[in-house]
Amino acid sequence: MIEVVIHGRGGRGGVTLAKLLATAYFLKGKYVQAFGVYGAERAGAPVQAFVRVDDNEVTTHNPIAAPDHVVIIDPSLITASRTSGMKMGGAVVLNTEAEPGAFADLFPGRRVATVDANGIAVANRLGSPALPIVNTTILGAIIKVLGLEFSDAEAALTEAKFLGPNLEAARTAYELVRVEQLPGSILTSRPEAPLPALGFLDDAAGSLPTIRTGEWASHFPRERELTPVCNDGCPAGNDVRGFLQHAAEGEYTEALATILDTSPFPGTCGRVCPAPCMMACNRKLLDEAVNIRDVERAVSDRGTWPVPTVPTRNERVAVVGSGPAGLSAAYHLARGGYPVTVFEADAEVGGVLRTGIPSYRLPREVLDREVDHIRQHGVEITTAHPVDRAELERLGREFAAVFVASGLRELRDLDVGAESNGSVVQAIEFLDCARRDHIDLAGSKVVVVGGGNTAMDAARSALRLGAQDVRVVYRRTRAEMPAIAEEIDEAIEEGIRIDELLAPVCLRQGNDGTTLECRRMVLGEPDETGRRRPVQVAGDEAVVSVDCDRLLLALGQSPDLSILPNSCELKDCRALAGFGDTLVFAGGDFATQGGTVTAAIGSGRAAAENIMAVLAGRVAAERTEERELAGPEVVALQRFPVTPQNKCQLTPAAERCKSFAEVRHGLVDEHGDDAVRAEAARCLSCGACNECDTCIVFCPEGLLSADGPDPYSFDYDYCKGCGLCAAQCPRGAIVMGACSEAVSQ
Repeated sequence: MIEVVIHGRGGRGGVTLAKLLATAYFLKGKYVQAFGVYGAERAGAPVQAFVRVDDNEVTTHNPIAAPDHVVIIDPSLITASRTSGMKMGGAVVLNTEAEPGAFADLFPGRRVATVDANGIAVANRLGSPALPIVNTTILGAIIKVLGLEFSDAEAALTEAKFLGPNLEAARTAYELVRVEQLPGSILTSRPEAPLPALGFLDDAAGSLPTIRTGEWASHFPRERELTPVCNDGCPAGNDVRGFLQHAAEGEYTEALATILDTSPFPGTCGRVCPAPCMMACNRKLLDEAVNIRDVERAVSDRGTWPVPTVPTRNERVAVVGSGPAGLSAAYHLARGGYPVTVFEADAEVGGVLRTGIPSYRLPREVLDREVDHIRQHGVEITTAHPVDRAELERLGREFAAVFVASGLRELRDLDVGAESNGSVVQAIEFLDCARRDHIDLAGSKVVVVGGGNTAMDAARSALRLGAQDVRVVYRRTRAEMPAIAEEIDEAIEEGIRIDELLAPVCLRQGNDGTTLECRRMVLGEPDETGRRRPVQVAGDEAVVSVDCDRLLLALGQSPDLSILPNSCELKDCRALAGFGDTLVFAGGDFATQGGTVTAAIGSGRAAAENIMAVLAGRVAAERTEERELAGPEVVALQRFPVTPQNKCQLTPAAERCKSFAEVRHGLVDEHGDDAVRAEAARCLSCGACNECDTCIVFCPEGLLSADGPDPYSFDYDYCKGCGLCAAQCPRGAIVMGACSEAVSQ
């Protein structure tokens, strides 16, 4: 007698497969028997089917305990226990893409056959990718393994009127099935001892059932960690969620260490960053974004700064430019053990951080503290040392690698006619002079052209230098202004006017003074940046005159590429061609023109990592990995209470425009409460488990445990895969997946 046990799930065709196999033997003149036993009356629940074949009438009607062959038609049911009691010499037939040898640990000593029945069935449109019907496909494989001809399978399918794609699928499986005798000794299982009868008051009453109901599941829950959208949105690459979690516990030193792993400028970024992390924050769809920028600022002030490391390697690296990109690269190279020398063209360190951002936004002592921390890592900084192409080549011979991060030194000009008489000044140069107290604008009427942060900084600085009237002329609307929204708001609060849809044409001298002649604009189709292109309005009525004693141009900047060979192709953070054996890298605004401090910091770190990889003989990593994000679609926002954002405290507008004292004071504690901890605690911890115990509360079987090294563990022996834990997790930290994926995790 031949006895076959088939393991499958309800709705997948396991019992029909048993009947088809029995039919194949019946048509060859054998006595047969086929029947199924259902573990639960629901689709997807485990099902067993049995087939007996004999030359004599089959009189046994019990389930088969010691089969000759075992067939597993659902990959999630492939476990060693399926062959418990199986006789020697039989075959184990598996529905899987894997080769038979992949199951040497599960079925040692057995003859194993594998076939991708799911793929074959889907290719023949039998069922769907989510629920393939594999019975006729598996039949072809079983017929081959049992030594029958394909004509036997064809006869059974014809008898059942399963032709067309069913017949083709069976034929494909017959041809593709792989059979291998696996090495090793067959595993034997011990018979389970009978359980004693329990009384109602026995201690063991109410314990887990003897039936391992986990075998019923088609999917299991597993824990996952997704990338939060704030982390993904941070150009510097900071672990935003990580430092917020530390800050929420009052662990400011740990929070600071988390930031310093990726950026040496927490105090700077906590003041001048445009905060794309806050723009991405899921919480803004519930109430308001977490005030990440001010938490970072507070962490830099409250945390204990770590003891710097010192260089240990022999290879020296040169950095051209001491702006955010150059200093970031120097910092990370030094932490990696490399001696670094920074060459700065200006007399002071910091690049645009010092010369282009006013002290009312970034106090000098904050920048100095962070530059000093970088220096303490052994970084040497040489000022008043401009680098041209010849000097760059010399540095390449003296140092193992050179990183060029000289920023945007070419200023975009505007021809406003011959009557300017020196009244036209570049805004970035104006800001540098303003910090040195070299400008007096008492009683002047100042016009700033542009819509970025430099334009806002220049306008607000002019007001602090005594200007009677300050206005910003911009050829688009405020909605298209690239400046930080808060900077625009604060400028307007201070009395600065924003003239939208005006483009400067020329300066004119008159009896009443100088005027800037402008033309009105309208927005047309989007340009290559995605912003709507400004279009001139025709006619004399579209000409507007604006009183102007001083015109400040903030029209953008570009890199000075004369430092590079003419044939050099600029690549962000990568080694540049055209320097022979010299390793020259470029980054920051010089390579990307990204225009933000945080983007430059991130570029500097990426360049440092690539430089260290090349110097160590490794291939520089490509940053192309796609990360699964914890967007609003995986976070159950409705489960969180509405909590107002803790706001940054500002000096009143009437008072702050009188000096260059810092305007923003960060999060200020009130009534004895720690405002920083409270704000950090508003973080939803998107995509990561924070041990809120919601899954334990909702698990109907009580199968989740908080004991052990991991926050939670799932008991897959008894989990039925209902999915309540995943559905109720407010942070998207649990996902349902194939049983094999969950168990392997």
